[in-house]
Amino acid sequence: MKIVRNLLIAITAMLLVSCHQGDQSAKNDIPEAEKKLRDDISKNPDSLLLTENLIQYFRENGNYGTALSEIDNAIQKDTTNARWWFIKATLLSENQDTTKAIAAWEKVIQLDPQPINLISLGVLYAYARNPMALGITDLLLHMPDAKAASQAIFIKGLYYKNIKDYEAAALLFDQCIQLDYTNIYAYREKASGLYELGRYEEAIKLLEVAIKVNKNNEEIYYWLGRCLEKTNNKDLAIKSYQAALELVPDYMEAKDAMAKLGVQQ
Repeated sequence: MKIVRNLLIAITAMLLVSCHQGDQSAKNDIPEAEKKLRDDISKNPDSLLLTENLIQYFRENGNYGTALSEIDNAIQKDTTNARWWFIKATLLSENQDTTKAIAAWEKVIQLDPQPINLISLGVLYAYARNPMALGITDLLLHMPDAKAASQAIFIKGLYYKNIKDYEAAALLFDQCIQLDYTNIYAYREKASGLYELGRYEEAIKLLEVAIKVNKNNEEIYYWLGRCLEKTNNKDLAIKSYQAALELVPDYMEAKDAMAKLGVQQ
């Protein structure tokens, strides 16, 4: 969802002004939890923790528009605060606004080039098919203290998968798994790439291994279901989709797959 940031900032500002002016009706429209957080901030306007708590409140309630407005207000007061940019980048990433998230992560890197931040930016570059992902990979691999070789190779694999070089991606995900067999995302990405190559039986074997590593990832069961469908194992595919939905009941891709097989939820 694209966010009309200036409009949301204006709306938030108007709400704050009305609260300070004693508009009781406006106050009554604000949930008690939010009201308390805002009251605490008005008493301690310099408290970064209280501001972060307010942003987290909106985030936890799925109100990304207001959360982003609040973080923008905080950034306007201190444009060099790496923590604020980190929060903004995280919110944009979670809200699937990839273009703006990349710009925010780039700002984070300027202020705080820690490996964890480089990994986040690298993953987004890879999803965006931006060759800068390969630069992030090389940078991480030349930071021995970062101990991020597995993550670096994962980013490279993700980039090649997104440019549809599935063979190269599969080899890189194999390297990633060799370095860290618990990286469930490497299994998922390799399996989905094998699916694109029509290598369904190979993908099924890989996904069965992944389930032994981590039986609580809904996407593994979803991709297993898709591969089982391709090998005419409808009943097993349904069981796999059901397992995904047991973990995440509102997993739409699994619901849609079940509906196409004539199974109603």
